[in-house]
Amino acid sequence: MIPSAFPEKSEIARLTARMLLEIKAVHFNTAEPFTLASGLPSPTYIDCRKLISHPRIRSILMDFMAVTVMRDAGFEAFDNIAGGETAGIPFAALMAERLALPMTYVRKKPKGYGRNARIEGDMTEGQRVLLVEDLTTDGGSKLSFVDAIRETGATCGHTAVIFYYDIFPETEKTLGDHGIRLHHLCTWWDVLAEAKTGGHFDSETIAVVQAFLNAPRDWQQANRT
Repeated sequence: MIPSAFPEKSEIARLTARMLLEIKAVHFNTAEPFTLASGLPSPTYIDCRKLISHPRIRSILMDFMAVTVMRDAGFEAFDNIAGGETAGIPFAALMAERLALPMTYVRKKPKGYGRNARIEGDMTEGQRVLLVEDLTTDGGSKLSFVDAIRETGATCGHTAVIFYYDIFPETEKTLGDHGIRLHHLCTWWDVLAEAKTGGHFDSETIAVVQAFLNAPRDWQQANRT
């Protein structure tokens, strides 16, 4: 069903952060920092994949994503919803259902047999495709997915995510230089504000996380092992 209520962006951000905290998708660990895919340390980690196990929350968040995209990109802006392998696939399916559009997904690399395809499902030349993912950090992983979509003759100028780190200043430039506009529901700043309000973590942990968010590269360099 296509959502028809359009909450303010600030309220979407606050409620999204609250829901992520409620299901314990947000992890702060200042004593033993997490190791990111880049190999760098971080006192924060977010697991948006947990959302698929919480039907009420995932439904509300997909409504939020649908109205965010319609409000910011247009009500008839897309012909196809593509999910990035693997975390983006369930959210793309839910978004396609809400927007009454075909759904496809994009592999990280060709599967190596059969048609050796990167695009699964029907994507045709000229279609306007929205790439859906769970989150973005620096935006780099989106570029390969978008290139694979464009190789079909379709266009892709938008990506939508539930969570955007919003701590690396180069992210939106990286996407923008590739002709991609980012749509998101909340950021680390929204989560931090809600964590403070709800008393989810002790003050010392909050202080370390805030220092990291304000200067992530400096914090990572100082805490490399």
